[in-house]
Order: sequence, then C-alpha cells, then structure tokens
Amino acid sequence: MAQNRVLSMIGLAQKAGKTASGEFATEHAVKSGKAALVIVSEESSDNTKKKFQNMCDYYEVPVYFYGGKEELGHAMGKEFRASLAILDEGLAKSIEKNLKL
Repeated sequence: MAQNRVLSMIGLAQKAGKTASGEFATEHAVKSGKAALVIVSEESSDNTKKKFQNMCDYYEVPVYFYGGKEELGHAMGKEFRASLAILDEGLAKSIEKNLKL
C-alpha cells in the first residue's frame, strides 16, 4: 500500500512541476538548494548510489533508495528514471513519511 502511495505522490509532484529527474537535473537541484528530497532507484549502479549518498549528506538533503528505474519513470510519465528530486517541501515530507513505512 505504501509503495503505491509513494509512486502516486511522485506522479502528483511531477504534474505540479515540482520534480527534477535524471542524473544531471537531480544533481543540479541538490547543489542549488532546491531539492527537498532525493530518490535514487535501487537498480542504480553502486557508483551512482554512492555519488548521490555523499552529495546529499554534504548538502543535508534526505536521500532514499527506492523502486526500480522503470517504476520511477512510469510514476513520472516517462520511460526510465534512475534518480529524481522532489522540489516541494510539503510533498517531500509526505513522500518521506510513506517511504519510512
């Protein structure tokens, strides 16, 4: 149940224009201070996971490893997404709450 909720909230954030997806856009959102939450696919390479973990630790942005690339992409109405950032604080908090379930 919580999984469907997380994916539908990612879709909601996408529709609201409050997401940045793809490695470059996600990295830019984190470094510019716009990202409130980062989600990286569990299928991502160890190198990508480590890169985002270290970057998010440094910039104090919560990061979660969740779902498959296809799953995340489908939730956003795109094909595959290895990483995405939620730019809205309220949406990020409610997604994070569901990720912890």
